[in-house]
Amino acid sequence: MAKKVLITGASKGIGESMAREFARRGWNLLLVARSTDILEKLKKELEQQYSISVGIQTCDLTDVSERNILCEWVKNQGALDALVNNAGFGSTGAFKDLPLDRELRQVELNVATVVSLTHQLLPLLCEQRGYIMNIASTAGFQPGPYMAVYYATKAFVLHFSEALSVELAAQGVSVTAHCPGATESEFAKVAGNDKTVLFSKMNHVMSRDVVAKHAVDSMLARKAVAISGWRNWLLAFTVRLNPRWMVRQLAGWINQPGKWS
Repeated sequence: MAKKVLITGASKGIGESMAREFARRGWNLLLVARSTDILEKLKKELEQQYSISVGIQTCDLTDVSERNILCEWVKNQGALDALVNNAGFGSTGAFKDLPLDRELRQVELNVATVVSLTHQLLPLLCEQRGYIMNIASTAGFQPGPYMAVYYATKAFVLHFSEALSVELAAQGVSVTAHCPGATESEFAKVAGNDKTVLFSKMNHVMSRDVVAKHAVDSMLARKAVAISGWRNWLLAFTVRLNPRWMVRQLAGWINQPGKWS
Protein backbone atom coordinates (compact mmCIF):
# COMPACT_ATOMS: atom_id res chain seq x y z
CA MET A 1 0.00 0.00 0.00
CA ALA A 2 1.33 3.42 -0.98
CA LYS A 3 2.53 5.71 1.75
CA LYS A 4 1.00 9.16 2.26
CA VAL A 5 2.66 12.50 3.00
CA LEU A 6 1.28 15.91 3.94
CA ILE A 7 3.26 18.84 2.52
CA THR A 8 2.58 22.46 3.48
CA GLY A 9 3.49 25.30 1.16
CA ALA A 10 3.25 22.84 -1.71
CA SER A 11 2.21 25.15 -4.55
CA LYS A 12 5.60 26.74 -5.24
CA GLY A 13 9.32 26.53 -4.61
CA ILE A 14 10.85 23.70 -2.61
CA GLY A 15 7.38 22.52 -1.56
CA GLU A 16 6.29 21.94 -5.14
CA SER A 17 9.57 20.21 -5.95
CA MET A 18 9.13 17.92 -2.94
CA ALA A 19 5.59 17.08 -4.06
CA ARG A 20 7.02 16.00 -7.41
CA GLU A 21 9.84 14.06 -5.72
CA PHE A 22 7.46 12.12 -3.47
CA ALA A 23 5.15 11.51 -6.43
CA ARG A 24 8.02 10.03 -8.45
CA ARG A 25 8.57 7.60 -5.59
CA GLY A 26 4.93 6.51 -5.64
CA TRP A 27 3.71 8.29 -2.51
CA ASN A 28 0.16 9.59 -2.24
CA LEU A 29 0.03 13.29 -1.43
CA LEU A 30 -1.91 15.72 0.71
CA LEU A 31 -0.96 19.19 -0.50
CA VAL A 32 -1.64 22.44 1.36
CA ALA A 33 -1.24 26.03 0.18
CA ARG A 34 -3.24 29.25 -0.16
CA SER A 35 -3.76 29.04 -3.93
CA THR A 36 -6.56 26.70 -4.99
CA ASP A 37 -5.94 27.11 -8.73
CA ILE A 38 -2.28 26.15 -8.51
CA LEU A 39 -3.02 23.17 -6.27
CA GLU A 40 -5.74 21.89 -8.60
CA LYS A 41 -3.40 22.12 -11.58
CA LEU A 42 -0.62 20.34 -9.71
CA LYS A 43 -3.02 17.63 -8.50
CA LYS A 44 -4.22 16.89 -12.03
CA GLU A 45 -0.69 16.76 -13.42
CA LEU A 46 0.75 14.49 -10.72
CA GLU A 47 -2.21 12.09 -10.69
CA GLN A 48 -2.04 11.67 -14.46
CA GLN A 49 1.74 11.34 -14.62
CA TYR A 50 2.33 9.04 -11.65
CA SER A 51 -1.03 7.32 -11.06
CA ILE A 52 -1.13 8.37 -7.43
CA SER A 53 -3.80 9.97 -5.25
CA VAL A 54 -3.49 13.69 -4.48
CA GLY A 55 -5.70 15.47 -1.96
CA ILE A 56 -5.58 19.26 -1.79
CA GLN A 57 -6.64 21.74 0.88
CA THR A 58 -6.55 25.52 0.67
CA CYS A 59 -5.46 26.97 3.99
CA ASP A 60 -4.03 30.14 5.48
CA LEU A 61 -1.73 28.50 8.00
CA THR A 62 -1.33 31.72 9.97
CA ASP A 63 -5.00 31.45 10.95
CA VAL A 64 -5.46 29.20 13.99
CA SER A 65 -9.01 28.15 13.06
CA GLU A 66 -7.98 27.26 9.51
CA ARG A 67 -5.06 25.21 10.86
CA ASN A 68 -7.42 23.26 13.08
CA ILE A 69 -9.78 22.62 10.16
CA LEU A 70 -6.81 21.39 8.13
CA CYS A 71 -5.80 18.93 10.85
CA GLU A 72 -9.32 17.53 11.06
CA TRP A 73 -9.36 17.12 7.28
CA VAL A 74 -6.03 15.24 7.42
CA LYS A 75 -7.33 12.95 10.18
CA ASN A 76 -10.34 12.12 8.02
CA GLN A 77 -8.03 10.98 5.19
CA GLY A 78 -6.89 7.93 7.17
CA ALA A 79 -3.30 6.86 7.79
CA LEU A 80 -0.50 9.41 7.52
CA ASP A 81 3.11 8.32 7.04
CA ALA A 82 4.93 11.64 6.85
CA LEU A 83 4.49 15.32 7.67
CA VAL A 84 6.55 17.92 5.83
CA ASN A 85 6.38 21.35 7.47
CA ASN A 86 7.67 23.40 4.55
CA ALA A 87 5.54 26.57 4.52
CA GLY A 88 7.40 29.69 5.60
CA PHE A 89 8.55 33.12 4.54
CA GLY A 90 11.09 35.78 5.46
CA SER A 91 11.55 39.53 5.34
CA THR A 92 14.60 41.69 4.84
CA GLY A 93 15.44 45.05 6.37
CA ALA A 94 16.22 46.75 9.65
CA PHE A 95 13.83 45.34 12.25
CA LYS A 96 12.72 48.82 13.38
CA ASP A 97 11.59 49.64 9.83
CA LEU A 98 9.65 46.46 9.09
CA PRO A 99 5.85 46.24 9.59
CA LEU A 100 5.09 44.55 12.90
CA ASP A 101 2.09 42.62 11.58
CA ARG A 102 4.23 40.95 8.90
CA GLU A 103 6.93 40.00 11.41
CA LEU A 104 4.32 38.47 13.72
CA ARG A 105 2.75 36.54 10.81
CA GLN A 106 6.22 35.25 10.03
CA VAL A 107 6.54 33.89 13.57
CA GLU A 108 3.03 32.43 13.33
CA LEU A 109 3.78 30.59 10.09
CA ASN A 110 7.41 29.62 10.64
CA VAL A 111 7.06 28.62 14.29
CA ALA A 112 3.50 28.26 15.60
CA THR A 113 2.28 26.34 12.56
CA VAL A 114 5.13 23.83 12.85
CA VAL A 115 4.34 23.26 16.53
CA SER A 116 0.58 23.05 15.97
CA LEU A 117 0.58 20.64 13.02
CA THR A 118 3.25 18.44 14.57
CA HIS A 119 1.34 18.15 17.85
CA GLN A 120 -2.08 17.54 16.30
CA LEU A 121 -0.91 15.01 13.71
CA LEU A 122 1.61 13.18 15.87
CA PRO A 123 -0.82 10.40 16.90
CA LEU A 124 -1.28 9.47 13.23
CA LEU A 125 2.47 9.46 12.65
CA CYS A 126 3.11 7.32 15.73
CA GLU A 127 0.66 4.73 14.44
CA GLN A 128 2.70 4.42 11.24
CA ARG A 129 6.13 4.83 12.85
CA GLY A 130 6.48 7.58 10.33
CA TYR A 131 8.48 10.67 9.52
CA ILE A 132 8.45 14.38 10.29
CA MET A 133 10.47 16.75 8.15
CA ASN A 134 10.73 20.36 9.22
CA ILE A 135 12.31 22.76 6.75
CA ALA A 136 14.79 24.79 8.76
CA SER A 137 17.70 26.61 7.11
CA THR A 138 21.41 27.22 7.39
CA ALA A 139 20.12 30.51 8.85
CA GLY A 140 19.19 28.52 11.95
CA PHE A 141 22.84 28.09 12.93
CA GLN A 142 23.51 31.80 13.47
CA PRO A 143 21.94 35.21 14.16
CA GLY A 144 20.91 37.18 11.07
CA PRO A 145 21.02 40.97 11.15
CA TYR A 146 18.57 42.47 8.61
CA MET A 147 16.64 39.20 8.66
CA ALA A 148 16.50 38.99 12.45
CA VAL A 149 13.08 37.37 12.83
CA TYR A 150 13.53 34.87 9.99
CA TYR A 151 16.87 33.62 11.30
CA ALA A 152 15.43 33.35 14.81
CA THR A 153 12.43 31.32 13.58
CA LYS A 154 14.70 28.89 11.77
CA ALA A 155 16.85 28.48 14.88
CA PHE A 156 13.65 27.48 16.68
CA VAL A 157 12.75 24.96 13.99
CA LEU A 158 16.23 23.44 14.10
CA HIS A 159 16.34 23.07 17.87
CA PHE A 160 12.71 21.98 18.16
CA SER A 161 13.30 19.26 15.57
CA GLU A 162 16.48 17.99 17.21
CA ALA A 163 14.75 17.79 20.59
CA LEU A 164 11.79 15.86 19.17
CA SER A 165 14.11 13.47 17.33
CA VAL A 166 15.23 12.25 20.76
CA GLU A 167 11.77 12.29 22.38
CA LEU A 168 10.05 10.37 19.58
CA ALA A 169 12.72 7.75 18.89
CA ALA A 170 11.03 5.24 21.17
CA GLN A 171 7.78 5.64 19.21
CA GLY A 172 9.60 4.92 15.95
CA VAL A 173 8.96 8.42 14.56
CA SER A 174 11.98 10.19 13.07
CA VAL A 175 12.28 13.97 12.96
CA THR A 176 14.51 15.60 10.36
CA ALA A 177 15.52 19.25 10.33
CA HIS A 178 16.42 19.90 6.72
CA CYS A 179 18.62 22.95 6.31
CA PRO A 180 18.90 24.39 2.81
CA GLY A 181 20.96 27.46 2.05
CA ALA A 182 20.20 29.90 -0.74
CA THR A 183 17.84 28.06 -3.09
CA GLU A 184 16.33 28.88 -6.48
CA SER A 185 12.72 29.77 -5.61
CA GLU A 186 10.42 32.74 -5.06
CA PHE A 187 11.56 32.98 -1.44
CA ALA A 188 14.23 35.62 -2.08
CA LYS A 189 11.88 37.88 -4.02
CA VAL A 190 9.14 37.61 -1.39
CA ALA A 191 11.63 38.15 1.43
CA GLY A 192 13.14 41.14 -0.36
CA ASN A 193 16.70 39.82 -0.24
CA ASP A 194 17.11 38.94 -3.91
CA LYS A 195 19.43 41.96 -4.30
CA THR A 196 21.61 41.18 -1.29
CA VAL A 197 25.13 39.74 -1.44
CA LEU A 198 23.77 36.32 -0.49
CA PHE A 199 21.61 35.97 -3.60
CA SER A 200 23.15 38.38 -6.13
CA LYS A 201 26.90 38.10 -5.52
CA MET A 202 27.59 34.71 -3.94
CA ASN A 203 27.40 32.06 -6.68
CA HIS A 204 26.03 29.13 -4.68
CA VAL A 205 22.25 29.28 -5.15
CA MET A 206 21.09 25.66 -5.43
CA SER A 207 18.41 24.19 -7.66
CA ARG A 208 15.18 23.63 -5.77
CA ASP A 209 14.84 20.16 -7.34
CA VAL A 210 18.27 19.15 -6.05
CA VAL A 211 17.39 20.47 -2.60
CA ALA A 212 14.05 18.63 -2.62
CA LYS A 213 15.67 15.30 -3.54
CA HIS A 214 18.25 15.73 -0.80
CA ALA A 215 15.49 16.57 1.68
CA VAL A 216 13.43 13.47 0.88
CA ASP A 217 16.50 11.21 0.88
CA SER A 218 17.51 12.60 4.28
CA MET A 219 14.04 12.11 5.73
CA LEU A 220 13.85 8.50 4.55
CA ALA A 221 17.32 7.90 6.00
CA ARG A 222 15.90 9.23 9.30
CA LYS A 223 18.65 11.81 9.74
CA ALA A 224 18.12 14.28 12.58
CA VAL A 225 19.86 17.18 10.80
CA ALA A 226 20.59 17.39 7.09
CA ILE A 227 22.29 20.23 5.22
CA SER A 228 22.04 20.33 1.43
CA GLY A 229 25.24 21.19 -0.43
CA TRP A 230 28.85 21.01 0.75
CA ARG A 231 29.21 24.82 0.79
CA ASN A 232 26.23 25.09 3.10
CA TRP A 233 27.59 22.30 5.30
CA LEU A 234 30.92 24.11 5.51
CA LEU A 235 29.18 27.37 6.43
CA ALA A 236 27.18 25.72 9.20
CA PHE A 237 30.30 23.99 10.54
CA THR A 238 32.58 27.05 10.52
CA VAL A 239 29.99 29.11 12.42
CA ARG A 240 30.94 27.01 15.47
CA LEU A 241 34.62 27.86 15.09
CA ASN A 242 34.46 31.63 14.53
CA PRO A 243 33.92 34.28 17.23
CA ARG A 244 30.27 35.25 17.64
CA TRP A 245 30.99 38.89 16.81
CA MET A 246 32.46 37.85 13.47
CA VAL A 247 29.50 35.58 12.67
CA ARG A 248 27.06 38.44 13.40
CA GLN A 249 28.97 40.95 11.30
CA LEU A 250 29.33 38.61 8.32
CA ALA A 251 25.62 37.70 8.37
CA GLY A 252 24.72 41.37 8.49
CA TRP A 253 26.97 42.08 5.52
CA ILE A 254 25.47 39.42 3.27
CA ASN A 255 21.87 40.31 4.26
CA GLN A 256 21.95 44.10 4.13
CA PRO A 257 19.40 45.09 1.46
CA GLY A 258 19.73 47.60 -1.33
CA LYS A 259 23.41 48.38 -0.94
CA TRP A 260 24.74 45.68 -3.22
CA SER A 261 22.33 45.75 -6.18
